[in-house]
This record gives sequence, C-alpha cells and structure tokens, in this order.
Amino acid sequence: MMIPAYKHARLMEESELRVAMSAYARSPADLVTRRLLQCRELYGRWQAEHDRLMRAVSEHVRLPHQVAALRATAFPLVHRRALFEYLRDVRLTKSKRRRLFRLFYGCGDYSNAVLAEHSSYVRCSSSYLCTHHLGEHLMRDAAFAEPLQLYEEFYGEYFRAFCDVELAETDAEKEAAELPAALRPMLKHRLSEARQAILAMPQTPEKEWRELQIRKPNGDTQRLRTIFGNN
Repeated sequence: MMIPAYKHARLMEESELRVAMSAYARSPADLVTRRLLQCRELYGRWQAEHDRLMRAVSEHVRLPHQVAALRATAFPLVHRRALFEYLRDVRLTKSKRRRLFRLFYGCGDYSNAVLAEHSSYVRCSSSYLCTHHLGEHLMRDAAFAEPLQLYEEFYGEYFRAFCDVELAETDAEKEAAELPAALRPMLKHRLSEARQAILAMPQTPEKEWRELQIRKPNGDTQRLRTIFGNN
C-alpha cells in the first residue's frame, strides 16, 4: 500500500506554525527564529525562500521520496549557518573578522556584508528549524534526530579548520594551523561519508544510529574530538 505524500500547503502550514511557536519557546534556535516575527520584511523573505525549498519536497508523490528530499534540503541549511556560528564560538579581533568576511564576500562593504550574512543566518536557521520539525514530527524520520546532529558537529569542525587555517597570521598561529590544515581532506571525506549514510538510511532504522559504521570511533576520529574540543 502506497503511503500518501504531503501536499505543499501542509508543509508550509506546519512550517509557519512552527515559526509562530518561537514566540513562546526559549531554545537557542527559537530565539533566532523569533527575529522573523519582529520584522515583516524579513518574514516575507523567509516565507518566499522556504516556499521554494518546500516545493522541492512536495513535488514528489511518494512519502519515501519526500523524506529523501527533506534530508537533502537540510544539508545546505547547515552549511549556510556555519559562518555566524563560527563567529559566535570563536573570539576574533576586528581585523580578523574583516578578513573572514572578505573570504566569503570579497572586497565589498564590510558592514553590508555583516548585515546580509546575519539576515541569511536568521532565515536559514528558521528554515532548518522548520525542516527539523517536519522531519521529526510530521514524517517521523529518524535521520532528524542524532544523525543530522552529528552531521552538524562534523561540518562545524570542518568549517572551523578551514577558517583557522585561512586566518592564521602570526608564526604561532600558522604553526597551530598546521594540524587542521593536514586534517582538512579527512574532515571533508568524513562529511561526505556522513551525508551518504544519512541519505541512505531507512526512515525507521533497525539499529540505533550510534551502532552504524559512521558512528564507530577509530584512531582518526578519536584524535579529532581531542583537537576540536568538546564534541
């Protein structure tokens, strides 16, 4: 028996209700999403962008294909939030903050780049919150529990290694960046493996995620957890 898929209107309705819930919730993700409710223009931009994301999901007529599309939608949202999360977690001097934005925005106006990136961060974080809600509570997809949380950790480690290497200036900083630079190919490979494992896993796996091969620690992953702090 074919399980019916969700209509586009239902996905948007659930997403908009989840955003509205942020007015009363106090999680860090809700505090970010609450900014949408404080600015009509920002909310309208998010709504249009999220509508396009959900159309890529709702165009599928079978639920398993929608589940796969929703998982694929989550990955770039994780990536697009990484810059502001790096700024939140790592204390940078003003000159390094400017260099960081030049890496991603070129030589344009710094203040405009910060404003644009923050707006993008709020919109992407809000869409990720909604996508997570749809995956967990509507589609009952196990990938939106530990697997995607682990992928977020992995991408954060990769992004931090990239930025630390690119921003190193002094001899001491360059020496400290040698190990992250050497590990970057492996971190990128680990991300690719995690992504493939998440896309391939069943909606309700027979095993807990922690028992899957991607979760099993080896010598490299143990060293990485020491290098990059509390993960």
